[in-house]
Amino acid sequence: MTSMGQQRWVVVTGASSGIGRDIALTLYQYDYRVIATARRDEDLEELRRLGLTTCALELADSAGVDRAINTILSLCDNALYALINNAAYGQPGAVEDLSRDSLEQQFAVNLFGTHQLTVGLLPALKQGAEGRLVTISSVLGLVAFPWQGAYNASKFALEGLTDTLRLELYDSPVKVSLIEPGPIRSRFRYNALEAFQQEINWQDSDHANDYRRVTNYYAASDHPTPFTGSPALVTKRVLHALSSPRPQPRYYVTLPTYVLATCRRLLPWRWLDRLLVKLGAMR
Repeated sequence: MTSMGQQRWVVVTGASSGIGRDIALTLYQYDYRVIATARRDEDLEELRRLGLTTCALELADSAGVDRAINTILSLCDNALYALINNAAYGQPGAVEDLSRDSLEQQFAVNLFGTHQLTVGLLPALKQGAEGRLVTISSVLGLVAFPWQGAYNASKFALEGLTDTLRLELYDSPVKVSLIEPGPIRSRFRYNALEAFQQEINWQDSDHANDYRRVTNYYAASDHPTPFTGSPALVTKRVLHALSSPRPQPRYYVTLPTYVLATCRRLLPWRWLDRLLVKLGAMR
């Protein structure tokens, strides 16, 4: 591996598995000084065994996010090059079956905690001659899928906040990028199924028959659907966003993202709705 990182400090959230783990380990190989975050002690211990510096982070806990910010700034001595916001989860369920608590929990992790961490680390990112802020969003931040209302809403909001921040930091040393993956092999579906079973009373729902299909889809998380990509595809875009003198504002990952982004621009809304309903029925 090359010394692309030049020993620069980079924070990667949600590094216990999937995309975050691949990003953290690859950046470490490229000579970045990686601070990998996770929620569970056993995941942090495993990351340390692999040579990474770690920090406990629970995005849903405001006080915990503040502790993580202080720990990170201490570890890097306020000399932070990049923050990669990756940690997130999906809460499946029809919009009418989502409780306020489940929706607040979705936003607490995917938006509020991510925002709090970003704002807390932004002064350190601004201190150097250049800094990078990379946020992993989703194709579901571009288009909405049925049964994914909470996740759709959190990612739409995250993209709006990130786009605004990019404009506000236009004349600063910090470059802001969004990465929008389609389906990627990870524990995402397993975690989504767990959230679904905990939060949705699906047996008594008007959508019970649809939910049976949805749960079958998530239960088959070890059997990737067509066009499912590997975490390395996301990592490749992250490497470009960190190393390019002119990183892109948006990076698409996997064919479904390119196709649906194009459909969103070109199709009339009614045609797009029909397409998304059919795609939702296939899941």
